[in-house]
Amino acid sequence: MTEPLRIALIGAGVMGCQHHQHLEDLPEARLCAVADPGPQAAAFAAGCAVPHFADHRQMLAEVRPQAAIVANPNSLHVGTALECIAAGVPVLLEKPVGVHLDEVRELVAAAAGAGVPVLVGHHRRHNPLIVRARELIRSGSLGRLTTVTALWQLQKPDSYFDTPWRREPGAGMLLTNLIHDLDLLRHLCGEVSEVQAITGNGVRGFANEDSAAVLLRFANGALGTLTGSDAVTAPWSWELDSGENPIYPRQADQPCYLLAGTRGALSIPQLWRWHYAEPGAGWHQPLLQTLEAFQPGEALRLQLQHFVRVARGEVVPLVDAVDAGNTLALIEAIREAAETGRACSPHVISAP
Repeated sequence: MTEPLRIALIGAGVMGCQHHQHLEDLPEARLCAVADPGPQAAAFAAGCAVPHFADHRQMLAEVRPQAAIVANPNSLHVGTALECIAAGVPVLLEKPVGVHLDEVRELVAAAAGAGVPVLVGHHRRHNPLIVRARELIRSGSLGRLTTVTALWQLQKPDSYFDTPWRREPGAGMLLTNLIHDLDLLRHLCGEVSEVQAITGNGVRGFANEDSAAVLLRFANGALGTLTGSDAVTAPWSWELDSGENPIYPRQADQPCYLLAGTRGALSIPQLWRWHYAEPGAGWHQPLLQTLEAFQPGEALRLQLQHFVRVARGEVVPLVDAVDAGNTLALIEAIREAAETGRACSPHVISAP
């Protein structure tokens, strides 16, 4: 039997602890060390019965893990991943892949040059309902995709903003939250060729946005909208509708994405598909409604299982640094469009 993969955790915050919870129940992998300079990290590592290091460089040199999960602050993602690559250690890098496209290009080049894989933690792509939705779209069940409606509308409590960095530029919902939705839209609907956007901060007045309205033109000709706010009393968001994370009370009958094509339409996360009985039918005929089946599973656990196979060289990453970089490029295009009032195109990253 293959020995469990020895995985180090760099960053013992909220996401790091979530990864550890799944790692505990995964027979094909085990935690071998924790690296985090924070005051709580030593006790966390002791509770996990593994060594603690304030400096991840020392950990890489002394422990020599077979893989690492990087879940430290966004601004440290690329630098930490580069040091893991230099040590020959495959990386599961939490999203966002970076904060600037130039540093992501550096990461892409380093990973390719060293032959060390990087899996980026856009974990929702691993959710079985998203896998099924993508299968339906690719099978032609919806025909030619024509319109896409995405919603991310909920209320963050005032206490969320007690942490100072959450009120600063760059920490708004675009990079923190909507990056997930935009990544799924790219994954499901294809690349985005052009965006227009308006953002506002009128509710809280912080240095980042609390609302956004985005127009999307997809390369395949489909048109889409993404309307988001973290300052509204509303039930339409992946967090509240999908049931993926039990800390959010579920609104099970509410959609967050509506995809419509020439042969059918699909609501996500419910996976209700609407279609006509006969080709050529129209609005005078009744629409049929089919509930598409899928086998539920925990996205973070499935992502971790995938990472073990990536680290062992058995599969390529579902979301590599190039792919994740192009989601970041879309975020940057939206910011530029909102600031200039012009339609903007993402600055696409290519593989070396």
